Amino acid sequence: MFRTKRSVLVRRLWRNRAPGGEEEEEAAAGEPGGGAAAAEAQAHVCGGGRGCCPGKANRGSRASAGAEAELKALIHAVLKRLKERQLEGLLHAVESRGGARTPCLLLPAKADSRLGQHWYPLPMLLCKVFRWPDLRHCSEVKRLRCCESYGKAHPELVCCNPHHLSRLCELESPPPPYSRYPMDFLKPTDCPDSVPSSTETGGTNCLAPGGLSDSQVLQEPGDQSQWCVVAYWEEKTRVGRLYSVQEPSLDIFYDLPQGNGFCLGQLNSDNKSQLVQKVRSKIGYGIQLTKEVDGVWVYNRSSYPIFIKSATLDNPDSRTLLVHKVFPGFSIKAFDYEKAYSLQRPNDHEFMQQPWTGFTVQISFVKGWGQCYTRQFISSCPCWLEVIFNNR
Repeated sequence: MFRTKRSVLVRRLWRNRAPGGEEEEEAAAGEPGGGAAAAEAQAHVCGGGRGCCPGKANRGSRASAGAEAELKALIHAVLKRLKERQLEGLLHAVESRGGARTPCLLLPAKADSRLGQHWYPLPMLLCKVFRWPDLRHCSEVKRLRCCESYGKAHPELVCCNPHHLSRLCELESPPPPYSRYPMDFLKPTDCPDSVPSSTETGGTNCLAPGGLSDSQVLQEPGDQSQWCVVAYWEEKTRVGRLYSVQEPSLDIFYDLPQGNGFCLGQLNSDNKSQLVQKVRSKIGYGIQLTKEVDGVWVYNRSSYPIFIKSATLDNPDSRTLLVHKVFPGFSIKAFDYEKAYSLQRPNDHEFMQQPWTGFTVQISFVKGWGQCYTRQFISSCPCWLEVIFNNR
């Protein structure tokens, strides 16, 4: 029997759905709040906010044949509305896991679909099917800046490409006590063969010989169009030159199809540590750094968690630091300009005893640091980034 190209595309899309969708729907229907309870039970908050962990479906219960048939019929009905070119673009996005640049999938904004007892907007439905089966509400996702629907309040057509959205990392308030550690615990230690930086990076921010200090980078006269610079580190050694950022969005990756941005895989590293080499190979699609109206967002595009420390993610009155764990597919507002300016207190003598880190964000790949890790400082992490923002 001959199959049309359209039917082949639909079958491939169905085979690429995220596992656990039917089980999650059944658990949610059978027990009020069951999905949230399962997600809470699965959350791992060591060094991060509670909402950063993706909830997992209840694998113990098997989906009924009726639930799977209903989901399949619904998805096939949705896909039948798409043109062949749209199906190809959606399949490319799903199979590349968002690594390839794919066009927006524009569909009527008012088109909703019913699954079980719930009505879902099409963007959310496709996200549930192809990315996050435990997704509950539109407020849990954030549209990426690359999307045509970004910033549009009431568009007639809305993008339904599931890889043009990320999941929001909700922070816990107050943070768990074991993820905090006092500033006194982070006093700089000696860094052999290096020059101490003017900002503190988890206690041991050491620049390679001849390198610029962080305060020199964005406070000297020069190009005013750059809004931040990025430094890549392996343990206590900076690798490569500082990367100046002028475009509103930057991809930082090791290996990315059609990648355009800061490619860590092209940097020559003399570090022979097996752990460093292993972590480098896991960076993959890396992160996306985006300057938006409300601040700077970090989207984890890799297949492994990242860890972030930023002064603007902490309590304004705190003298402690907090490291946040961000899981794959999640976004977090890593930096808030207004909050950073309000945190500067030049008349606070006690506050000024510590180097000011309000305009610097540290991000480590795969391996975290802090009190609940064997690595107390970020300079012990195999691969990490320092993002220094322009404070003008």
